[in-house]
Amino acid sequence: MQFHYQNTALVSEQEIVTTAQSLQDYVLHLQDVVKQQSYTADESSINLPSDEELLDMVQKLSVKKKTDNLKYMVVVGIGGSNLGTKAIYDALFGYYDLLEPNRFPKMIFLDTQDDAVLHHLQSLIKTLNSKDEILINAISKSGGTTETMTNLEVLSSFFEKRFGSSEDRIVFTTDKGSKMHQKALELKIDTLTLPVKVGGRYSVLSAVGLFPLSVCGIDITNLRSGAVKMRDICVNYDIKNNPALLSAAISFLHSQKKRNINNHFFFAPQLESLGKWYRQLMGESIGKEGKGITPMVSIGSTDLHSVGQLYLGGPKDKLTTFVYNTHPLHEVIVANIMKFGLVEAIKNMPVSRIVRAIVEGTKIAYHKQRLPFVEIVLDRVGERELGAFLQYKMIEMMYLGKFFGVNAFDQPHVELYKTETKHILVQGR
Repeated sequence: MQFHYQNTALVSEQEIVTTAQSLQDYVLHLQDVVKQQSYTADESSINLPSDEELLDMVQKLSVKKKTDNLKYMVVVGIGGSNLGTKAIYDALFGYYDLLEPNRFPKMIFLDTQDDAVLHHLQSLIKTLNSKDEILINAISKSGGTTETMTNLEVLSSFFEKRFGSSEDRIVFTTDKGSKMHQKALELKIDTLTLPVKVGGRYSVLSAVGLFPLSVCGIDITNLRSGAVKMRDICVNYDIKNNPALLSAAISFLHSQKKRNINNHFFFAPQLESLGKWYRQLMGESIGKEGKGITPMVSIGSTDLHSVGQLYLGGPKDKLTTFVYNTHPLHEVIVANIMKFGLVEAIKNMPVSRIVRAIVEGTKIAYHKQRLPFVEIVLDRVGERELGAFLQYKMIEMMYLGKFFGVNAFDQPHVELYKTETKHILVQGR
């Protein structure tokens, strides 16, 4: 992964360096957190990718639960309990699920409530011949998330009407000692726990993400390896080679110039869920005490034909991060003898080269309009690169929290709607 900003970020090198230098003590703190390899600090999620005990626990349970005829892994969770997992799964498999109907196991995500989705899931369960064809992973750090528990109760009732008992095809992922953990012990349901200090939006490299990804055949060893390598780069005080510190400084400086919108523009449609994961990471980490940056997700080149006019001709209130990869896993070439021939320039052209031309054309247009942007260049869309991106962005958010002077690890206002929702439900009985 490469990070580029020179001549396009539209803030001076001196401003960036001076801003970054203000966090020297915090960089040293992160280095100490890594050295301790424990889970006592707020930032201890950075130790997840090098936790060998965690890897062993996940791999053993994955072997135990994955059957030869497994077709569907159902992840029941919301927010940080599923967004990171979905980001990785969609990047590697999920975006193509409709195009690969015979590839299994597939992952199904149940997050918010929807009667239609649950109805169709019930229909799917009715088509299964054996309970071994489905595995349910219910994830709630607190163990009492209304949306998650609603979906779990409905799903388990569907399952038991079809197959009888469900306990052996369910895995709980939760905090040790939570209500969910206690219920798992009572019902003898296999359980994975995560460190108390690791919040949901920082948990993708914990059992929250690693277990379902492993069951679905994703190489979690390479995912972790990419994260470890990037972590070591991003806790280094070599400012000009620390992408997390650089991008945090640039984002903060633009926010001070009233550019309070951060638009991640992915030129790979399978990465849209990765953008949504980042949207939660930034929104919950920085949006407090009247401060914050509003995160957006755009997909190229689709959104050049929907909101490109706004981006290029509207208010200059955004910092854009272009994300693209340079080496596609598969090469497709436009035919030399074209059937229609309406765009002559694409004849005998690799599709990847056309995409790169669109990316370069977009960057030139932004440059001419004096719109600030930075670039994240992935070698390819694979486990190692995704692990690196995830870790880089989580550490970037820790730095941004320090720049804004807010706690990047809590989300007190999210609890407001949760409290009111439960109050309404109790009153409605």
